[in-house]
Amino acid sequence: SPAPPLAFGEFMQAADFTTIKAICQELQRNWIPARLEQVYQRDRHTLSLALRTLQGRDWLTLAWHPQAARLCMDQPPPRTPDTFTLSDQLRHQLNGLALIAVETLAPWERVLDLQFAQRPGDPPLWHIYLEIMGKYSNLILTDSNQQIVTTAHQVNEKQSSVRTIQTGQPYTPPPPLLGSIPSLSEPLERWQERVSLIPGQWSKQLLKTYRGVSPQVIQSLAQFAQLDPTQEVQTFSPEQWQQLFTAWQAWLNILDSGQFTPLVTAKGYSVLGWGDGQSEKSVQTLVSRYYRRQLAQQDYQQLRHQLQQKLNGWLKKLQTKAQTFRDRLSQSTEADLKRQQGDLLMTYLHQWQPGMTTITLEDLTTGQPVTIPLNPEKNAVQNAQLLYKQHQKLKRARHAVTPLLDSVEAEIFYLEQVEDTLGQLGQYQTPDDGQTLTEIRDELIQQGYLDAGKDRQKVTDHESQPHRYQTPSGFELWVGRNNRQNDHLTFRVAGDYDLWFHSQEIPGSHILLRLEPGAVAEEVDLQFAADLAAYYSRGRESNQVPVVYTQPKYVYKPKGAKPGMVIYKQETVLWGSPKQGAVVVRGSE
Repeated sequence: SPAPPLAFGEFMQAADFTTIKAICQELQRNWIPARLEQVYQRDRHTLSLALRTLQGRDWLTLAWHPQAARLCMDQPPPRTPDTFTLSDQLRHQLNGLALIAVETLAPWERVLDLQFAQRPGDPPLWHIYLEIMGKYSNLILTDSNQQIVTTAHQVNEKQSSVRTIQTGQPYTPPPPLLGSIPSLSEPLERWQERVSLIPGQWSKQLLKTYRGVSPQVIQSLAQFAQLDPTQEVQTFSPEQWQQLFTAWQAWLNILDSGQFTPLVTAKGYSVLGWGDGQSEKSVQTLVSRYYRRQLAQQDYQQLRHQLQQKLNGWLKKLQTKAQTFRDRLSQSTEADLKRQQGDLLMTYLHQWQPGMTTITLEDLTTGQPVTIPLNPEKNAVQNAQLLYKQHQKLKRARHAVTPLLDSVEAEIFYLEQVEDTLGQLGQYQTPDDGQTLTEIRDELIQQGYLDAGKDRQKVTDHESQPHRYQTPSGFELWVGRNNRQNDHLTFRVAGDYDLWFHSQEIPGSHILLRLEPGAVAEEVDLQFAADLAAYYSRGRESNQVPVVYTQPKYVYKPKGAKPGMVIYKQETVLWGSPKQGAVVVRGSE
């Protein structure tokens, strides 16, 4: 099982030297030599190489992602067109060649050299250098003379005064790390002297002093030696120095012997096998699952945040537009008043006198005095005609504005429905969450609210699935997680004996209570469904929410209606409790 999800904005665990060493060992044992059969670029940071050996065929991932640079055997890429030029160049040069070696370029460095030759035993014709260096990660193809043929990122003099990377230039490795090289032969006294040279936390001193030490290694050393990483070196007892040195040598022995133990931990993963965690069958599987999940979660969180921001902006504009129409309608209510004033003035023409700016007349129905403003330059008949013209203008405005307001309010209701489904999704848990969100994004593109950008997240082959619950009597209850699911449940899945639930006049999920022929839902089942309909609605913060239910045959989609929008009849109203619905949802997690 993969590591727990990260909070939005957190950094994922980087592939350190120890992990790379473990990966390379497994690759050298199981996949060298191998025939390169296919090259596919998944995205702007990830390349997949199809390798075949006598034992089988699988995909090697090379990633120069700024947070998830790595090398590991991985899942096959999606069946979508590859439009990247980098992979075109690699296919042209490497297809059909043999991968004869995967080696670190220099001791304790995170630069890997993948060598390709005509056949095993021949000298390499091409090199792929995968530089795993955080935000400076890169992938570079060179020929046998170390001339750069293509690269994922070119770096010119303006971008770096230390090292340029450009096609046609000779490849130069990154500047070497400054720390000392760890050695099993180094005695305790010399090692202690180096680590304690400057007062401070032992964890920070090890990171600064030696190559290959990473935050993950520090965490493992602390667990092995049972020491606090924040303890300062000047407070160490001789016994604590010995404990830490023993852990240090145990780490070096694992690197030297290759006896790695892949482990899923609470904060990520480890290949040293120290501390609590769940074992994994191989380092490749461990690394593949961890980064696949974390990158999917990162994409999910970024897309969800982006959609929320967009929806907030659209709803704000539409609310302003709707208020403008309401203000115009409010003004148009004066239309009848203008006609009544005109009638009154025509009835009492004899009371008008030249130069009057107002006239007060008795209402024919109520007998109350009515004051009418007048234009002193017009006579009584002309003033009455002016009032009739104003009546007609306001009346036309009311007829014109009413459908416009109805349209805007329908659009607001639709976007609030989408916004509510986003709010229900919460944190990323499974790939189905990502697919549900992708379908919401695609729906907004289809409805014209979003542009289909170049870097669109690829849609997976499967469709997302609704939430499923069991009622007290054992019936299944299906809850739509987005408008695609809502329409699918209501108009494709729903059977003649099912019952359809929805919050009354409030955006929310479509819910199906699945019933077999002859089955009768008890009152407790209906209330269970109503509580969940209340929870999966925009009214979930209320104490009670009105919920309607009816047979699916009485639910209709108006012509031209947006996804998830329906009308219904012959409904029954129940009051649902969002709090009770929340109890059910938490109990099923």
